[in-house]
Amino acid sequence: MASKYLSLTSTNITRFFLIFILLLVMGLGLYGYNYTNAYLNDKLRTLQTTAEQLQKRIDNYRYLTYQIYDNFTGQPLAQIPANVQEVKLRQDMFFVAKAHKKTDAVIYGTHDAATLDLALKISAFLDNQWGAKTLPYSMYYLNGQDNSLMLITTQTLQQQDSRLKESYFASALQSRRTEMLQQANTLDERESYSNLRKSRNSSDYFFSLRTTFNNPGNLATVIAFDLPMSDLIPPTMARDNFQLTNNNDTVNEGDAPQTASVSSSLSFQGGSVYFSAPLSNSPLNLTYRVPLFSMVVDLSHNNFWLILTNLVLLGMALTGLYFIRHQYLRPSENMAEQLQTQQALNQEIISNLSVGLLIYNFSSHSVVVSNKIADQLLPHLSLNKIANMAEENHGMIQATINNEVYEIRMIRSQISPETFLFMMHDQDKEAMVSKTLQQARREYEKNLQARKLMLHNLGIELNQPLIDLHDLAQQLTIDTAEEDRPQLAQTLLIESKNVLTLVDNITLLTRLETQDWQPTQEEYSLSSLIDEMLLQALPKINQKGLMLINHFELNPLNNYVGDRQAVKKILSLLLDYAIVSTSLGKVTLSCEQDAEHPGMLIFHITDTGSGLSKEELSNLNYPFLSQTLVDRFNHGSGLTFYLCNQLCKKLGGQLEIRSKMDIGTRYTVRIKQSVQTPEPAANDEKLLDDVTLLLDITADEVRGIVTTVMNAYGALCIVADERQPTREYDVLLTDNPQNSDRYTLLLTSDENGFQKLEKHYIRVNYNISSALIDATLLLIEQQLLEEAEQETESFSLEHSTDDSANGNSDAGTGNDEIEGYVKQLRSSDYYQLFVDTVPEDIEKLYNENQRRDFTSLSQTAHRLKGVFAMLNIIPGKQMCEKLEQHLAKGEVLMISDNINQIDSFVSRLLQQGS
Repeated sequence: MASKYLSLTSTNITRFFLIFILLLVMGLGLYGYNYTNAYLNDKLRTLQTTAEQLQKRIDNYRYLTYQIYDNFTGQPLAQIPANVQEVKLRQDMFFVAKAHKKTDAVIYGTHDAATLDLALKISAFLDNQWGAKTLPYSMYYLNGQDNSLMLITTQTLQQQDSRLKESYFASALQSRRTEMLQQANTLDERESYSNLRKSRNSSDYFFSLRTTFNNPGNLATVIAFDLPMSDLIPPTMARDNFQLTNNNDTVNEGDAPQTASVSSSLSFQGGSVYFSAPLSNSPLNLTYRVPLFSMVVDLSHNNFWLILTNLVLLGMALTGLYFIRHQYLRPSENMAEQLQTQQALNQEIISNLSVGLLIYNFSSHSVVVSNKIADQLLPHLSLNKIANMAEENHGMIQATINNEVYEIRMIRSQISPETFLFMMHDQDKEAMVSKTLQQARREYEKNLQARKLMLHNLGIELNQPLIDLHDLAQQLTIDTAEEDRPQLAQTLLIESKNVLTLVDNITLLTRLETQDWQPTQEEYSLSSLIDEMLLQALPKINQKGLMLINHFELNPLNNYVGDRQAVKKILSLLLDYAIVSTSLGKVTLSCEQDAEHPGMLIFHITDTGSGLSKEELSNLNYPFLSQTLVDRFNHGSGLTFYLCNQLCKKLGGQLEIRSKMDIGTRYTVRIKQSVQTPEPAANDEKLLDDVTLLLDITADEVRGIVTTVMNAYGALCIVADERQPTREYDVLLTDNPQNSDRYTLLLTSDENGFQKLEKHYIRVNYNISSALIDATLLLIEQQLLEEAEQETESFSLEHSTDDSANGNSDAGTGNDEIEGYVKQLRSSDYYQLFVDTVPEDIEKLYNENQRRDFTSLSQTAHRLKGVFAMLNIIPGKQMCEKLEQHLAKGEVLMISDNINQIDSFVSRLLQQGS
C-alpha cells in the first residue's frame, strides 16, 4: 500500500522552500504593481481635477475680461475727484492714490484724463470681484487709444513706494508692455496664455490670460489677468513640478469644449514620469512631473513595514534552504554525484584515447565500455575468434581490418572472468607518426644547421670590416706620410660607416621580427628621394667605372604618402648589392606605377653583372644563410635580401629577384604608396614654361630620360636632327663634348650633380633630375641677364660694320669698336681655336654658296654663330643670324652679301689682332 505521507527528502524540502520564495516574490511584485498603479491613477485624477478647476477660473476671467471691455470706457474728467490723486513716480510711471479698498492702480506711459477715469472704474469693479480673495491678483490693460498700460493689483503698492521707484519694477512693466504689444500685433491669435510664473515676492505660482480686442482705426486693446494657481494645487503635490504648456489644438473663447478628442495621459521621459491633463476649453496642457527616484522613495516610505516584512521572510527562506541543502543532505546523494563525476571523467579519458578500447562481456554478449575508434571497428571484428587467437599468442595478435593493419591486445578481467578488454593499435598510423617525427627531427636539424651557417656568415661579415677598421686605425697611429693620412682617414670613415650601417640593419630586422617597427605616414617627394639615393651611390659606381641609368617614369612633381626612410633603405641596399655584383656594364633603375593597381609603385633595379647563385638567393627567405659576392672595393651583405623582403611586406608589397648567371640580375620591388597629385590651377605655370631646348644627344636612352624630365617641368624639347634651320632655342643639351653652343649642357652619368666648366658651359648628370633642372635654370638666368644688358646697347656697331663693307669713309669709329672686340678675343682662351677654325668656315661658306648647298651652308652658319656667341662677339652673331634668315627665305643675293660682310668682319678682327 502506498504511503499517505509525503517523504521529507532533500528534494521535496528544496521544492517547498522554492515555492514559498516564489510566492513571496510574486506577492510582493503584485502588491507593488497594484499600489504603483493606484498611485499613478490617483495622481492623474488629482491632476484632472486641478485642470477642471483651472478651466473654471479661466472661463470666469474670460467673462470678466469681456465685462470690463464692453462696459467700461474712459470719459475725460473736468476735475479729478477729491479722494483721488495721481502721483508721478517716474517720467512715465504714475501711481493712482485713492481711498483704499482692495486694489491699487499704476499707469505706465503717457495718457490723458480719460485713461485715469477708466482706471478708476476698472479698479472699483475689481474691488468688488477680489474683495474676498486672499491670493494676489493683477490685471494689465493695454489701452489702444493712447498705448498706455494700466496695472491694477491686489498687492499693496502704496506701502512699497520706495520699491516702486526701483528699476526692476519699471523693467517688469516694460517687459509686460512688450509682451502685450506682441500679442496685439498677432492677427491670427485672439487669446494667448503664458507659462507658469513664480512670484518674485513669494513662492506663489500664477499664469497670464491675455485677450486682444481689435478696434478699427486704433491700436489693439489687450487685457491680461495674472491668475494664481497656489490655491488649486493639492498640498501633496510639489508646486515646482507643475508646467502649463500650449498644445497644437488652438481653442479660443466661443469654441466647442473638447471632451472626447482630448484625454489625460501618462508618459515616461528620461528619468521622470509625466502626467498630462488638457484643459477642456483652452489650448493648454497641465503637466505634472514626478522623478522616478522620488516616486520609488515615496512608494517605499508608504509601504516600509510591508516591504521589510517580506524581505525578512525572503531572507529566512533563503538561509533555511542553504543550511538544509548543505548540512542535512543524505550521504548517498553525494556519493551518487561523485560516481557520476567519476563515470564522466572515465568516459572522457576513454573517448580521447588514440587507440581503440573495447570492454566486452561474453556472458551477456554486451559491450560494457567502448570509444569511437572501437565502435567503428566493431562491425568488422569477430571477437570470439580474436579472443581464441590471442590466448594462443600470449594476448596479442595482428589483424587486417579494412586494408589497415591493427595490433590487438587482449586482457582478461580478474573480477569478471567472462569480461575481456581489447586494445587496438593502428600500425599504419603509428608508422606515419613515426615518419612525421623523423621529418620534424630532420627539419629541426636543418634549422640548427641553418642557424650555424647564419652565425658563421654573420661572424665573417662582421669580422672583416672590424679587421679593416683595426688595420686603418693602426696605420694612423704609426708614422705615416702626411700626404697619406687624409686618404687613410677618409677610408676609415667609410669603413666605420659600413659597420654602423650593418649594425643598424640588424637592429631594424630585430624590430621587424618582434613587431616593434611600424611604417610611418608622411608626405615626401619620390623624385628628390631618388636623386638623394643616386648621389650617395655615385662614388661607388664611378669607382668601378659603371654606367648608371635612371628611368623615372612618374611625374616628378607628385608627392607620395608613406614611410620615406623605409623606401630609401630598400632601394639603397638593393642598388649597393647590384653595384657589388657588377664588374662591367651598367646599372639601371626604373620607377613606374602599376596600371592595374593605382596605389602600387614598382621599382626595377637591373644590372649586367655576373648573376646570383641559388645559394645566394636563399638569403631571401633566411638571412646570412650563404656567403655573398665580394669585389675589390666592397662586399654584399647576407642580410640585404631578407631585410628588404620584410620591409616590402610591411609596406604592403613584395620583393622579387630574377637572376641568370653571366647575364645579370633584375630586382623588382612592389610597395603601396598613395599619391598626392597637385591640383592644377588655371594660371599655374610650370618651372620651364616658354623654354625651348635643343637635344643633340646620341644615345636614345639618355634622350628619353632628359625628354621625360624636361617635359614634366614644362620645357619644349626639339631634336637636332628634326630641327628646322630657323628654329630658335634657348639651351643646347648634348652628350658629345665636341658639340657646343653659347648655352650648353654637357650630359654625363658620372658627375656629382653639375659642374660649371665655363661661363655658359655646364657639365651635368642627366640621372639627377634636380641637378638637371638647376643647371638649366642657371643658363636661362645668365641668358636673361645678358639680353637685358644688350637691350641697353646701341646698334651703332652694326651700322658701322655695314658701312665698312661698302667702302664708306667713317672707318675710324668702326676701328675703335673692332679694337674692343679684338682685346676681348685675345684675352679669351679660345683665341687660337678661333684663328684655326673660323677662316676655314668662311671658306666653306663661299664654297657651299657656290654649290647652292643651303643645308650645309645653314649648318656652317649656325656653327659660326655659336662661336661668336661663345666669345660674346655680338656683331658676328647678328650677321650669322641674318644669314640664317636669308637662307630660310631663299634670298640668293642677300646670302652672298651676308657672307661678304662676315668675311670682311672676320678679316678686320684678325688683321687688328695680328
